[in-house]
Amino acid sequence: MSDHIDYKDVVQAAHRIRGTVRTLALAPVDPGTFGDESAVFLALEFMQHTGSFKARGALNFTAAHVDDRTMPTAGVVIASGGNAGLACAWAAKQYDVPATVFLPTTAPAVKVKRLRAYGATVELVGTEYHHAAEAAAAHAAEIGALQSHAYDNPLIAAGAGTVLEDIYNRPGGPLLDTIVVAVGGGGLFAGVAAAATQHDVRVVAVEPQNCRALNAALDAGDVVDVEVDSVAADSLGARRTSRMALDAARAGDVRSVLVTDEQIVAARRALWDHRRLVVEHAAATALAALTSGVYDPAPGETVAVVLCGANTDPATL
Repeated sequence: MSDHIDYKDVVQAAHRIRGTVRTLALAPVDPGTFGDESAVFLALEFMQHTGSFKARGALNFTAAHVDDRTMPTAGVVIASGGNAGLACAWAAKQYDVPATVFLPTTAPAVKVKRLRAYGATVELVGTEYHHAAEAAAAHAAEIGALQSHAYDNPLIAAGAGTVLEDIYNRPGGPLLDTIVVAVGGGGLFAGVAAAATQHDVRVVAVEPQNCRALNAALDAGDVVDVEVDSVAADSLGARRTSRMALDAARAGDVRSVLVTDEQIVAARRALWDHRRLVVEHAAATALAALTSGVYDPAPGETVAVVLCGANTDPATL
């Protein structure tokens, strides 16, 4: 399988998952919030199955392998900080495929509980994503299972990219100038960027200052390892971005920006105070680019901010 992704892959994914995933809901931000002449929409993808955008990529991955008869009887194995595992377990359940999910021991308890509710076998290993990834790879090889990935797979990324297709396929939906997404390993970003090139849309890639895998790769000119230390690390804590994401960032109209943990927390709190929306820190990371002023929409600019997930503990507000 190629590690390249383009618009046709996103379109194919949209056809494959249509009717099973939930259609993206959009909510306009109050006029004047980010400048008197800009129009900003919140893309409420945290309302998706499993509570995050990851359901799109996981379903595309599972359906493609089932359709191609490349899904082994041992099922699928994935390492995940939480959301990708939830999505993998949910997608596998749709096709009665066994799923085993490896997570770091730092994964939120709410995610572990939901994984088991989807029928997945859960293994907690190490304290960071790469520990779980190593254990998952060894287990998949041992039992002959298909190894999925939280973000570094063309089918996963293409499914994630259908977020933008949903916006463009809405009757009377807005014609965007810009879409703002949080970046961890880069699956959502790579998929959205592939669709954005087709639609002539700028992508703002937002990362925490201390979880900056894509930003660091752009600075270095190659994929590099980074330190992971952020309030959003449970979802955005990949040590390195994917090659797909780096290639997409170089090829399209992309802005890579960084926000502080304090700005992320403030954006998350603002969503609760003004909208009564509870999202995880990864989702607030995208919005923080606007609330902090790190990305300032121009007059007349139409922007969608993807609120990517809400698998979080409301008590942490």
